[in-house]
Parts: sequence; structure tokens; C-alpha cells
Amino acid sequence: MHSLVSLFSIRPEPFKLNRTASCEVNWCKPKHMVNEMQNLNLLFDHAQNVSKFYKGIFVGLITISLTLITLVGASSSARAELKLCNTTSSRVGVAIGYRDKDRWATEGWWNVASNTCEVLLKGKLIARYYYIHAVDYDRGGEWSGKDTMCTTDKAFTVFGVKECVKRGFKRTGFFEIDTKNEDDWTVRLKYPDENGKK
Repeated sequence: MHSLVSLFSIRPEPFKLNRTASCEVNWCKPKHMVNEMQNLNLLFDHAQNVSKFYKGIFVGLITISLTLITLVGASSSARAELKLCNTTSSRVGVAIGYRDKDRWATEGWWNVASNTCEVLLKGKLIARYYYIHAVDYDRGGEWSGKDTMCTTDKAFTVFGVKECVKRGFKRTGFFEIDTKNEDDWTVRLKYPDENGKK
């Protein structure tokens, strides 16, 4: 019994800090573990920095790609138009006709100076066929065709091509332009003996 009492009465020696150990509250670790932990932390920090670097490159590439797509799209849509170039020595007045989703429409007048171009419709073309009527202001005469549509002498937009006179408009002949379903098209207006298109 004496031996049991003596066992319980033995006090443990107080914990002595080793100079090669690093201690925090409630825990001590040997110095070689401290060095390894520091190395692991440095490695982890480096990996995070590399990850941020590549993430930055990835985000940068995505941004550049989207910018290029936007610029290409913008330049494509900027070119999508119906344009008329007056290659004559006269000033001309131009009216156009076309069929949109639901109905026929005619619009005019664009005044196009000699040797210049004018955009008649902006944006992607919605029809394959467009119709042009032009008047030579300086020499007289006109560019017309067999397809009749409604016009007036002043600026206009008219919907429908039937009963022009009955509705108070003129019945005017237009010539057809086949855009072959292209997104943009240029009509080159020349004197009748040399009239040409795109």
C-alpha cells in the first residue's frame, strides 16, 4: 500500500521549454517542425499568388476576346446598310421601296449630290429585293422601272402599293435591286446608258 501512496504522491516535473522548440498557448513544436511549417506556408502563399496571376491572365484574355467580338460585331453591323452612290455629274433625288415583315413601304426623298454616296437604310437588310426610283434634278429625266409604288413630291413614307392615286399619292415606276440576301448592298447610280449596280 505504501507503494501505491508513493506513486500518487509523486509530482510530475514541470515542463521545461527546449531552446529548440517554439511554443504557443497550449502547444509546443520542435524547431525543425517550425521551419517545415514556414516552408509550407511560403509554398502555399506562392501557389496562391501563381493562381491569382493565372486567374488575372485568364480574365484578361476573356475581356480581350469579348472586346474583339464586340468590335467585329460593331464593324459588321456598321457596314450593314443599303447605300446609293451617285456617280453622275447631277444632283439626284432618290426614293426606295421594299417589303418589310408585314407590308410594302416606300420612302423618299434623299438628295444625293454628284459623286457622293448616301445611306438609304441602316442595319442588316430585311429583304432580298429593294426598289429604287431616282430623279435627275440638273439634267432632267429619271431612273425608273416597271414596278409601281406610291410616292409624293415631298418627304414621305407610304405603306401599301395599291390604289396610290385614290389615296392621294402618285403612282411611280421603280427598278428592282436584287441584293442576293446580303447583309449590305451598294447601288451605283449612273446615267441610263451605263446604269449599273454593285
